Amino acid sequence: MTTPKPLNQKAWLLVLPVFICVAFSAILPLMTVVNYSVQDIISPERRVFVGTEWFANVLRDEDLHGALLRQVGFSLAVLAVEIPLGILLALSMPAQGWKASAVLVLVALSLLIPWNVVGTIWQIYGRADIGLLGHTLQQLGFDYSYTGNATHAWLTVLVMDVWHWTPLVALLCYAGLRSIPDAYYQAARIDGASKLAVFRYIQLPKMRGVLMIAVLLRFMDSFMIYTEPFVLTGGGPGNATTFLSQYLTQKAVGQFDLGPAAAFSLVYFLIILLLCFMLYNWMQRVGTADKEGAGHA
Repeated sequence: MTTPKPLNQKAWLLVLPVFICVAFSAILPLMTVVNYSVQDIISPERRVFVGTEWFANVLRDEDLHGALLRQVGFSLAVLAVEIPLGILLALSMPAQGWKASAVLVLVALSLLIPWNVVGTIWQIYGRADIGLLGHTLQQLGFDYSYTGNATHAWLTVLVMDVWHWTPLVALLCYAGLRSIPDAYYQAARIDGASKLAVFRYIQLPKMRGVLMIAVLLRFMDSFMIYTEPFVLTGGGPGNATTFLSQYLTQKAVGQFDLGPAAAFSLVYFLIILLLCFMLYNWMQRVGTADKEGAGHA
């Protein structure tokens, strides 16, 4: 009879620093927010337990509903523009040589610019008196004003985000394209496949993994956008570019309503999780259907 070898539990000590970092950077702040969301903080010494009252108030807030609709519309517009544009940019980039390295550096330049600087650049760029974009549109006969027209402000924020973050999608797609073996392209040339067929049956399926990452990253990031529209338009004109993150900041910092702000931040967090979960499952089903269709073919 053999005696079982004792398990060495000392390996858990190696992951202990990670648990400590996560606890201080995520778990404890989250528990603090949960604590604030069920209390009415009258003063540092006086607090009243209110249960789910703040959650009920937040969910009935019409300003929140408007900000949520604007946020969802903006995030969907970002995906509809940046994903196809990033794919086209990745397909047009050279595959090897010094040109490939130079193009990669040029494409990634906008990603290195801080968010507040991006907002400042486009704030100047869109001005009709000194900005290239604003002055050019005025000369062409367009009454462009991102500070006075809600549609112009919304489109300017969208174009700014596309300029700033499309390179990220392009770089991810480029990495996916470079991972495709040359044998696939050789087989396609032998079969006489067109460029569209190569993209549909070789490149796009092989990029599905990186595209899923790109969609989720861009959706989550666009859903939390704050700095760029705040610097560019301040959320205006009116509430045209006041998205969820700025609405939360106004409650927490501007009005100092910590209880409603904490409740709203939890609702905000759950909305992002739910939408990302739905988006991820939808992309998984689309990818599975494509594989099954290719198998039957």
